[in-house]
Amino acid sequence: MKRTADRPLAQGRLSDLEALLFSGIVGTTGLALLVVYTNTITVVLSVVSLILYAFVYTPLKRVGPIAVFVGAIPGALPPLLGWTAATGEITIVGLILFGIQFFWQFPHFWAIAWVADEDYKKAGFKLLPVNGKKDMETCLQIITYTLFLIPLGLLPARFGVTGINSALITTVCGVLFLAQTIQLMKNQDRKSALKIMFGSFLYLPIVQLAFLFDLL
Repeated sequence: MKRTADRPLAQGRLSDLEALLFSGIVGTTGLALLVVYTNTITVVLSVVSLILYAFVYTPLKRVGPIAVFVGAIPGALPPLLGWTAATGEITIVGLILFGIQFFWQFPHFWAIAWVADEDYKKAGFKLLPVNGKKDMETCLQIITYTLFLIPLGLLPARFGVTGINSALITTVCGVLFLAQTIQLMKNQDRKSALKIMFGSFLYLPIVQLAFLFDLL
């Protein structure tokens, strides 16, 4: 793939064995730190995340778009892991944070897959939804998952965890993000997909910071 051609493993600057050893050391060290400094729930979820990402999601990339759904689970676990590490339990707040990041990943990743579709196909990756084409059905899938972000962003305020400020910010961000996906449906071009991709980079940190500052 062109987008990964300059990476050390692809260029042969790093051997398969070296990559395996490095990832094994890093993974083991990370889990060891979690065992020492966090709690059982966080460690178990971290192991689940590692297994799903490395041994399920990655091979599924060559199978079809189901890989995106599976990959969205470990991709959404970090905020929940942070919550369980701090509180020692899985609560509604942690699940909301997980849900927002889970649904966010679909427009985020499918926008990337739209832009890099030809490159992905050369590598044997089939990641766009439905029929794997850049068409109306794919656009509708992107819009559908983005729609979930608007009510999810309001749930922290609904449960009294945050206030009106973050609720307004998350709603505005959700509507603007949704507008970008609708624009893709209208144009079905690379430029619109790029806007969604960059919009996703902004959406998540803004929403999470809004929650954080509303708690202070």
